[in-house]
Amino acid sequence: MADGMSSFWGPVTSTTEWCETNYVYSSYIAEFYNTISNIPCILLALIGLINALRQRFEKRFTILHISNMILAIGSMLFHATLQHVQQQSDETPMVWEMLLYLYILYSPDWHYRSTMPTFLFLYGATFAVAHSQIRFRIGFQVHYIILCLLCIPRMYKYYIYTQDVSAKRVAKLYAATLFVGSLCWLFDRLMCKEISSGPFNPQGHALWHVFMGFNSYFANTFLMFCRAQQRGWNPKIVHLMGVLPYVKIKKPKSQ
Repeated sequence: MADGMSSFWGPVTSTTEWCETNYVYSSYIAEFYNTISNIPCILLALIGLINALRQRFEKRFTILHISNMILAIGSMLFHATLQHVQQQSDETPMVWEMLLYLYILYSPDWHYRSTMPTFLFLYGATFAVAHSQIRFRIGFQVHYIILCLLCIPRMYKYYIYTQDVSAKRVAKLYAATLFVGSLCWLFDRLMCKEISSGPFNPQGHALWHVFMGFNSYFANTFLMFCRAQQRGWNPKIVHLMGVLPYVKIKKPKSQ
């Protein structure tokens, strides 16, 4: 949206803007709320990373939590600057993160173990190069939605085969935050003219960031639980300070 004060970063070069007036609070931050709303995602990913390292989960989960943090930092850079280069630091990690989820979801039943990571790596590298050279806003959004949809059947399969009530509750929280966050994203995107003419901006895209930060955390927690079950690690869901769920495992002495 139109600038509120002079810009440190210069004219907007990104292919998209969101329903928040630019440079209202600082000449260094274009979209203030869309920038700071990524902080919960970083903190939640850090909690998940510490848990994964402390209990020696597989490296895939360490990489997944780090990718969540990289995505949030890239999103902060994009919304703070609204520059095309920083937009890539947001959108490219979004695709890489979804490729990681696809690997974690489908690799346990994949018979040719080296082919999947090789293909996904080449796919991610090819996308990064193409995305740096070609601007395709709608194409990117459609591509990202397709990657998300590819994850849903597998997540549902894990859900119906999971008997643990607490783990199922985490999966429901994943679905709920995805649904509510998507509504916030659509509201901000489709109703911006009405929001701009009104007295109050609910900051729908910033709320999307917050909900998706929790969504990623719940997804990671549920997947860690399912993977621990596959490995025979006797997982259970416990809560940090009685609120935030995480996975606690008990590995056999042989492992």
